[in-house]
Amino acid sequence: MSPSRPRPTPPVTGDFYGYLDTLPEAVNAPRRKLRQFMSEEWEPQANAYWEKAEFPREYLVRRMQELDLLHDAFTPERAPHATVGDGLLAMELSRVDPSLATFFGVHAGLCMGSIALCGSDEQQAEWLPKLRRWELVGAFGLTEPEVGSGVARGLTTTCRREGDHWVLNGQKKWIGNSTWCDVVVIWARDEATQQVKGFLVRTALPGYSAVMMPGKIAQRTVHNGLITLRDVRVAEADRLQRAETFADTQRVLVMARCGTAWQGVGCGMGAYEHALRYAQSRTQFGRPIGGFQLVQQKLVTMVGNVTASIGLALRASELQDRLGPVDELSALAKQFCAARCRETVALARDTLGGNGILLEYHVARLFADAEAIYSYEGSNEVNTMIVGRAITGLSAFV
Repeated sequence: MSPSRPRPTPPVTGDFYGYLDTLPEAVNAPRRKLRQFMSEEWEPQANAYWEKAEFPREYLVRRMQELDLLHDAFTPERAPHATVGDGLLAMELSRVDPSLATFFGVHAGLCMGSIALCGSDEQQAEWLPKLRRWELVGAFGLTEPEVGSGVARGLTTTCRREGDHWVLNGQKKWIGNSTWCDVVVIWARDEATQQVKGFLVRTALPGYSAVMMPGKIAQRTVHNGLITLRDVRVAEADRLQRAETFADTQRVLVMARCGTAWQGVGCGMGAYEHALRYAQSRTQFGRPIGGFQLVQQKLVTMVGNVTASIGLALRASELQDRLGPVDELSALAKQFCAARCRETVALARDTLGGNGILLEYHVARLFADAEAIYSYEGSNEVNTMIVGRAITGLSAFV
């Protein structure tokens, strides 16, 4: 009996079912362009910036301008599969560095989305072209020091009308890009009506300040700020003219939530791919560790998580492109993908053994960054209750 020939080493891919190959070239071309930048140019330096908690904003903004990924964002020419395309960009960013996905998503999703959904025609014409070209960089200020998941009822930042201006007071916390950006969408409660309104706050205005939050263990590269607003006077022309209640704020959050689900897909995919390469090449007891049953069990669980998450995020995005944002659909995608990401990065870290806690192998950074994905854009528990309410007809919210 002749000895069996060794099997060729399979290619490393997190897209086990080939979902991405089924998508139109219009969405795959920008994704491939971004993947090349992230893999070839950014990944070799990602660990250094993460460890220093340093964000090279001039370099990254310039490269975003050159990549020109937002040229049709929130335009009449926006593709019918725009949510899918946006999600794939979030996936590719998070596959290498979730910090960059947050930087990009806050600007292109939450800030631009607020203007597109809640701004007047004049505001859209003034702001969106500059934001598409990265001539201005935006942020989104909703979360507060004492209010996270309960922000709908507990928002404490206030606004009051004085002639042609509004006076804003309060604080916002965890606000990505806020320490250096040009404009922040601030949500505040009207003292007169108790309704929530949105404002385009130019960060050069007197009374606006933002300090970087130190000591993060996740997404250290992106700068999150603590914003303080002290009698900031914002012109009525910079109040989002179609934002009158928190329901309008919620529309922005629901629209952007699919992108966060894709962040979970990408972060898990990157961790799995690093773990698989390691298992194929790392030798112990005279053979690659990928040949051991317990290691294969971890890898199969990881690729199953990533594959299921791609399918869920893709379908949720397709439905959003067809139906518009639906709360429970995006909530399930975010809840599931973030949870499966969290499990996947833990298994990847475990597969690398002691090397799994060293930045040089990349998994440690993704392992830490996944905690932010799990927590923001609606916590696991809040998204669970949104879906639970939809399927039972009963609300578990207090």
